[in-house]
Amino acid sequence: MIRVLLADDEAMVRAGVKAILASDDTIDVVAEASDGVEAVDAAQRHRPDVAVLDIRMPRMDGLAAAAEIRRTTTETAVVILTTFSEDAYIAKALGDGASGFLLKSGDPRELIAGIKAVADGAAYLSPKVAHRVITELGAGPGGRMTRAAEAQQQIEPLTPREQEVLALVAGGLSNAEIAARLFLVEGTVKAYVSAVLTRLGVKNRVQAAIIAYEAGLVR
Repeated sequence: MIRVLLADDEAMVRAGVKAILASDDTIDVVAEASDGVEAVDAAQRHRPDVAVLDIRMPRMDGLAAAAEIRRTTTETAVVILTTFSEDAYIAKALGDGASGFLLKSGDPRELIAGIKAVADGAAYLSPKVAHRVITELGAGPGGRMTRAAEAQQQIEPLTPREQEVLALVAGGLSNAEIAARLFLVEGTVKAYVSAVLTRLGVKNRVQAAIIAYEAGLVR
């Protein structure tokens, strides 16, 4: 059972999202919050597998709450569920360790798929958000070639097996799927993923995937 914390300042939105999640018998909403401070407190009390957070909330917004949850409740994965898809919000959320970024205007099935993906150790972006992230890979100081060269330097210290795992992470595979692909036990894959994140100096699989794309490990 995937234990979920749901935080949104609008009661009707929470009720609607909870109803969607109730349609899947592998997901259980164990706590709700109406602002960011409540969300952080609930995460620390209930230790859910996934925290689903809105961005615009009183007292502490969802981005600040996401960063605090990832700092204090490291076993809880964070999914941002919002109506706002500005690049600054996406970059901030992923930079602070969120594993998923979904839009409220998306298909309800995306929400269930996203929660299951991040609970399984993978990352999940709504298609619109994924398109913006991938498009952004070619932008920024120095352009694509400079960023590619920097990314290649970042992955150079990785062993061939770690680079292989990184490529599969960038392909969106969960730890269980990587284990099956490489004929490894899941615990070994978790160790590889942890080592890759540490050696790349990144907080989550999304950031690692961006480096893999820039370095040319994944097309």
